[in-house]
Amino acid sequence: MIVPGSSSQLLAAALAEETGRPLATPTYDRFPDGEGLAAVPDFDGESATVVATTDSDAAWVELLQLQDAVREAGATDVTTVVPYMGYARQDRSFGDGEPVSARAMARAISTGTDRVVLVNPHERDVADFYDMPVETVDAAAVLADPLPADLADPLFLAPDEGAIDIAETVRDAHGTGEVDYFEKRRDRDTGEVEVSPSDAPVADRDVIVVDDIVATGSTMSESVSVVTDRGAAGVVAACVHPMLAANAVTKLRSAGVDRLVGSDTIERGCSVVSVATPLADALESAGPN
Repeated sequence: MIVPGSSSQLLAAALAEETGRPLATPTYDRFPDGEGLAAVPDFDGESATVVATTDSDAAWVELLQLQDAVREAGATDVTTVVPYMGYARQDRSFGDGEPVSARAMARAISTGTDRVVLVNPHERDVADFYDMPVETVDAAAVLADPLPADLADPLFLAPDEGAIDIAETVRDAHGTGEVDYFEKRRDRDTGEVEVSPSDAPVADRDVIVVDDIVATGSTMSESVSVVTDRGAAGVVAACVHPMLAANAVTKLRSAGVDRLVGSDTIERGCSVVSVATPLADALESAGPN
């Protein structure tokens, strides 16, 4: 059975449809003292696939409870799908006495599952923190689905050279266009940082700025402002994980974004594409669950 966390109900339903597996209906309650309780009263089976994005501390607790709930209900085989892994950017200690938070979270999940599936983790090495088999799914190609076929000389831009692979994945899925990345240059006299595409001109072109995650929107909006000022015909901001904290959407719109495209790893208003198909492929390759 597919068992959704409260933040991943649309994705879990899409995944159930893709795989033909039954969809459980958990209950999500909260006690007067603030403690939560996630239960699966209708679970019936030996195998469970828990699908739960961890975009908040409460979501982490809920995921652990769902894993334990299906075990309590008789599941002998548990797969945990984490569409968005929170704390993945805290993959190292940044000072004396500080935790490696990604490792702590991975170890907690590891106690209640037999297998983990991650979608485009911000740092790929976080997979090594788990104590069981982990599969990493690259779902970036789905971001090309809503892009018009008649984009004007499209240019796919990554936020830096290290992320150019995600821009290439989206370009390849779209079928045409150039790929470039942003470079940062600091003025030695003023200390100001200039951001610009490394090589490709942007004037009169449709530009798709691609990243794995948009959290506060600061990096993406800075990049968008540059290509807007340089005369881009249109700008699309695309990301796998649309966290969009605080005023991120306003920042992007103010910078000149014409359209914001995200997936349902974090369910937001811009989640116009689903990662259900690549996730289903990963699950099916491991057999029924």
